[in-house]
Amino acid sequence: MNFETLASGLCAQWSSKPVGEAQIPVVRNTISLFLPRNRARRVEFVIVCDKLVSKIPDRVCEILVSKIPDRVYARVFYSGLEANLKLTQGQMGSPMASRSIQMSIARSLSIVILLFATVCNGFYLPGSYLHTYPKGGELTVKVNSLTSIETELPFSYYSLPYCQPPKGPQKSAENLGELLMGDQIESSPYIFHMNMNESVYLCTTKPLNEQEVKVLKQRIDDLYQVNLILDNLPVMRYTKQNGITIKWTGFPVGGYDQEKNHYIINHLKFKVLVHEYEDSGFNLIGAGDEGMGAVPAEENANKKSGFEVVGFEVVPCTVKRDPAVMSKNDMYAKIPTVQCEQEMQQVIKEQEQISFTYEVVFEKSEIRWPSRWDAYLKMEGARVHWFSILNSLMVISFLAGIVFVIFLRTVRRDLTKYEELDKEAQAQMAEELSGWKLVVGDVFRAPNHPKLLCVMVGDGVQITGMAVVTILFAALGFMSPASRGMLLTGMILLYLFLGIAAGYVAVRMWRTMQGDSSGWRSVAWSVACFFPGMVFLILTILNFILWGSHSTGAIPISLFFILLSLWFCISVPLTLLGGFIGTRAEAIQYPVRTNQIPREIPARKYPSWLLVLGAGTLPFGTLFIELFFIMSSIWLGRFYYVFGFLFVVLVLLVIVCAEVSVVLTYMHLCVEDWQWWWKSFFASGSVALYVFLYAINYLVFDLRSLSGPVSAVLYLGYSLIMVLAIMLSTGTIGFLTSFYFVHYLFSSVKID
Repeated sequence: MNFETLASGLCAQWSSKPVGEAQIPVVRNTISLFLPRNRARRVEFVIVCDKLVSKIPDRVCEILVSKIPDRVYARVFYSGLEANLKLTQGQMGSPMASRSIQMSIARSLSIVILLFATVCNGFYLPGSYLHTYPKGGELTVKVNSLTSIETELPFSYYSLPYCQPPKGPQKSAENLGELLMGDQIESSPYIFHMNMNESVYLCTTKPLNEQEVKVLKQRIDDLYQVNLILDNLPVMRYTKQNGITIKWTGFPVGGYDQEKNHYIINHLKFKVLVHEYEDSGFNLIGAGDEGMGAVPAEENANKKSGFEVVGFEVVPCTVKRDPAVMSKNDMYAKIPTVQCEQEMQQVIKEQEQISFTYEVVFEKSEIRWPSRWDAYLKMEGARVHWFSILNSLMVISFLAGIVFVIFLRTVRRDLTKYEELDKEAQAQMAEELSGWKLVVGDVFRAPNHPKLLCVMVGDGVQITGMAVVTILFAALGFMSPASRGMLLTGMILLYLFLGIAAGYVAVRMWRTMQGDSSGWRSVAWSVACFFPGMVFLILTILNFILWGSHSTGAIPISLFFILLSLWFCISVPLTLLGGFIGTRAEAIQYPVRTNQIPREIPARKYPSWLLVLGAGTLPFGTLFIELFFIMSSIWLGRFYYVFGFLFVVLVLLVIVCAEVSVVLTYMHLCVEDWQWWWKSFFASGSVALYVFLYAINYLVFDLRSLSGPVSAVLYLGYSLIMVLAIMLSTGTIGFLTSFYFVHYLFSSVKID
C-alpha cells in the first residue's frame, strides 16, 4: 500500500464522521509508517487539506503535522486558509511570523511527499511564494523591459519619457536566466494600497524634444509593449476581435488616431483581483515521545485576516489633459476618474507636455492564490498536441516493425543458419556470403576523424542529459513561470555539472577506438570547449549587434566574465574528471578482430549520404508540431507551460532517433558499407537540418512583421545555437544505439 492509497482510505473513512480522541493514536501510528525515518535530515512537506471540497477533518491534518520529523518547515492549507509552521529540533515552534517563505527550485527538490494528493483541490507552483497584505497595505508595481515581436530587441522602460519613482528607478534582484533573456526589472512610480480604490496623478513631463518624439514614434511603429508586474504577476489586457476575446500580457506604448497621428498611452485603469482569507490560528503543543503537534486556537481567539493578489488587469487609455493645470498637483494627488472613450487623445508632437495618471480598482475574487497563474497558463490547442503525439506513435510503430523484422527474421535466421554449419561448410559458405556478414573484419575499423566523433558524442550526452532532466522537472511543476529565468538558469547549471558524464563517455569511446588511453586529456579538453566555444562565439557576435542597438538584451560585460568563470571553473574541471574516470573504466571489447587491409566498398548507384540526410525527416515529423509552439513562445511572447506534452514528445523523439539510426546502419552493412560510424550519427542528427529550414520558414511566413536586418540576424543566430544542440543530441542518441546494435550483432557471429 502506498501513501496515496492510505490517504484516500483515511479520507473516505473520516469524511462522514468526526475522528474521536481514542482513534488519534491509531491514526498517528499508521501515518508514521509512511514518513521518513531520518529525523536529522531537513525535510519539507506540503499538506493540502480542503474541508469544503473533500471534507477532510482538521484532526487528520493535525496528526500529519505532529508526525513530521524535527527541523521541518510545514505549510498547511485549511480550505484555502494558510498557516506556516516551523518545527525546530529541541524547542517548541510557533507560527511563523512571515508568510513569504521563498519556495525556490533548490528547496523544492527537497519535497519528500505530497500528502493527500488524490483528494486535494489545490495547486502549488514551486518557485513562487505567498504575499499577504492587510487592508491599506502598500503594493508596489515593477516594470520590465519594453518588448516587441517586430524587432525582438528589448529596451529599458525608462528609455522613454515616463514618470520615475520619487527615489529613482531601483533594479530588482535578477538571476542568471533573467539577464540572459534581456529582462530588466525595475521599480516604478505605480503604488497601490490594498483594497482601496484610487485615481492618482503621477507627473507631467517636460516639453518633448525632437529626439524624444522620434524615439516614441519609433517604439509605437515597432509595436512595443509595456510590461508591468504586481506581486510577481504580469499585467494582462483583454481585447475583442471579431467577437473573440484575446488575452495579452502588457499594453502598447501608443497607437494611431483616425488621422494617422501618433498618440501615447498616458492613463491606465488597473483592476486588481484579490482573495480575502482568515488565518485559522494555530497553536503548537508538545506531544511527548509522539513528537510535536498543531491544534487550532480557541474560537474566540483573534484571527488574522488579509488579502492575496490573484489577478492583475489593465485597460490602457490616452487622455488629453491641460499640463498647466495638472502640473500644479503633487505626485500621488487624488484626481477624478475619467471615461477613456469620451476623452480626447494625447497626440505626440514636439514641445508637447504629457501628464501621466492612473486609477486602480480592487475586486474580490474566488480564485485562490495557488491557482492564480491558470489564466496565463491555460493551454490552447490541446488537440494539436495530441495529434502530434499520435503522429509520432504511428512513426514509431512503423519503424519498430522494421526493427522487429530485422532482428527476429533476418538476423536471427542468418545467425541460426550460419551456426548450424560445420567448419568446412562455413568456409565454403563464406565464399558465397553477402551482406553484413562480409564486413565482419572491417566493421569495427576506426572511423575518419575519431577524435571529433568522440567529442561530438560527449557533448551530445551532456546536452541530452540537460534536456531530459530540465523538461522532466518542468513537467512535474518545479519550473514555475513565476520564477523568471529559472528555466534557463537550471539548464545552464545542469549543463555545467553534466560535464562529468560528457568527459566519461567521450574518453571511454576514445579508448575503445584507439585501444589505449593516450591523448585522453586532449579529448576531454575538446569536449569542454567544442559546443560552449561555438555558443560563446555566436553570442559574442550577437552581443556586439545588441550593444550597437542600445538594447537591454545585450549581455553585460560582467555577466560575460561570470559565464566564463562558470565554464572554466566548473564545467572544464568536471569534464576532465569525467575523462579521468573514463580512463579507469574497462574498455569496451570488440567481439571480432579487425583485418589489417580494409575491404573495398562496392560502388553504389546513388551516394549513401543522400539516404542519411533523408532519414532526418522521420524524427522531424515527431518534433515539428511542438516546435511551432516552442518558437511561438520564444519569439511571440507567449507562455509555454505544456511541459508534460513536451516530455512525451522528447521520449518519442529519442525512440524514433534510435530506430532510424539502427535501420540505416543495418541497411549500410547489408550493402557491405562498413563505414557506418559517422552515418549512424547523422542519420538521426540530420533532423537539425530540417529544424533549421523550418526556422527559416517560420521567419518568412510567421514572423513577417519582423523588421530590419538586425532582428533577422538575431533570430538566425539564436536558431543556429538551437540547431547545433539538436544535432549533437539526436546524433548522439542514434550513434550510441547503433554502436550497441552492431556490437550485439557481431558478438553473435562465431569466428575462429
